[in-house]
Amino acid sequence: MPNCHMTLTDVVSKRIPSPFWSPISPSEPPPKAAASALLISAKIEMTLNSDAASSLVRLNIGGKKFCTTVDTLTQREPDSMLAAMFSGRHALYQDSEKGLIDGIKTSLNKRKEEEEICTELTRIDIIKCIQSEKVRFRGVNLSGLDLSKLDLSYVDFSYACLKNVFFSRADLHCAKFKDVDAETSIFHNATLRECEFTGANLRGALLAGANLQSANLQDACLIDCSFCGADLRSAHLQTADLTSANLEGANLEGANLKGAKLTNANLKGANLQRAYLRDVNLRDAALEGAKLDGANLLGAIR
Repeated sequence: MPNCHMTLTDVVSKRIPSPFWSPISPSEPPPKAAASALLISAKIEMTLNSDAASSLVRLNIGGKKFCTTVDTLTQREPDSMLAAMFSGRHALYQDSEKGLIDGIKTSLNKRKEEEEICTELTRIDIIKCIQSEKVRFRGVNLSGLDLSKLDLSYVDFSYACLKNVFFSRADLHCAKFKDVDAETSIFHNATLRECEFTGANLRGALLAGANLQSANLQDACLIDCSFCGADLRSAHLQTADLTSANLEGANLEGANLKGAKLTNANLKGANLQRAYLRDVNLRDAALEGAKLDGANLLGAIR
């Protein structure tokens, strides 16, 4: 069993890097917040006997295998996330094939519903992390952080909680925001070229002046968003919900908005030349001064 004699404290105190989070340095432990990502990414198996406290727990984390007992997990580092998971306060799904992953996900989701989620990392943590070649903050809670003016290009934020995050003037080209919750976040004048926002919740977000050329916003919730003066040339907005969005003066030349909802949207002075607007809902939309030369409006609702 490779590495089975490694110090278990490294696991319990969360010193094993998570594949969803890039460590600051080999010698510096990740923030406590990385624990949830570590737990979800690890395969954990548990064998029960008559004494639950002395039950054997086998962990396979990134190919490194560890054996311990519930006593060790709950008493050695009582404040760790692993200790909380095995404390008896949470129901854990036990299966020799699936391990405890499903149970842990359920427990974490329940805790998120019942308790206020605190921001997991700070701006300084982010700055240190982005010095690595590949940085992923998948599923991490970064709510309320000021990440303005940072180079966050190619960073993977998929499934993260980004509510009220300040991304103003940040370089985010080719970053991934798949299924993020970025409600009311600020992307004012940010570089978002070729970013992926598929399925993202950006309700009420400010993207005025942002560069979103060739960005993918398919199926995104863009209700009440502000895209004033934004560059959305060749952007992918198929079936996106832009209800009551402000697109005044935005450049949507060549953009694909097939099936998008633009009910009550403000498109005054917007450039929609050669845009694909087939089956778009434009009911009550303001189109004064909008350029529609060469646009495909087949099946559009007006």
